[in-house]
Amino acid sequence: MKGRRQSAILELVSARPVRSQDALRRLLAAMGIQATQATISRDVKELGLVKRSADGAYQSARGPAAPPAIPDERVRRAVAEYLRHVERVQQLLVLKTDPGQAQPLAFALDHAAWPEIVGTVAGDDTILVVLRTEGSARTVGRRVEGWVTGQEPASQESAP
Repeated sequence: MKGRRQSAILELVSARPVRSQDALRRLLAAMGIQATQATISRDVKELGLVKRSADGAYQSARGPAAPPAIPDERVRRAVAEYLRHVERVQQLLVLKTDPGQAQPLAFALDHAAWPEIVGTVAGDDTILVVLRTEGSARTVGRRVEGWVTGQEPASQESAP
């Protein structure tokens, strides 16, 4: 539910000006998603939303105002919560989630500041992760698979 709610929040603030958490709560309710103000406040913080100075509407933080790197423990929790399957294709990873959960996981990976990751492209339940090398893809793939199964990979090889 959290993934669906956060994905909906991202869609809402990118589609129209949303100036308050109460307005966000009402828009979510219209979509059939019930949430308290406290929950929405946590989501706004986790998603790194900020208010634009021009009109006070929420937006994703970009450029110098971007949120700091997400600690590995938060990425680990996001992977454990959302990831269902990993497949490596050369220097790419295809990550599968339940419907509506790809966006928050991609956000966590994008903001993890892992040097191996060039970027992500997320749909509803699939994320394409572009890595610098095949070795990086192997390393990151094993890392996230280990977090899903609760077993750390035997060796954390370093990838350029």
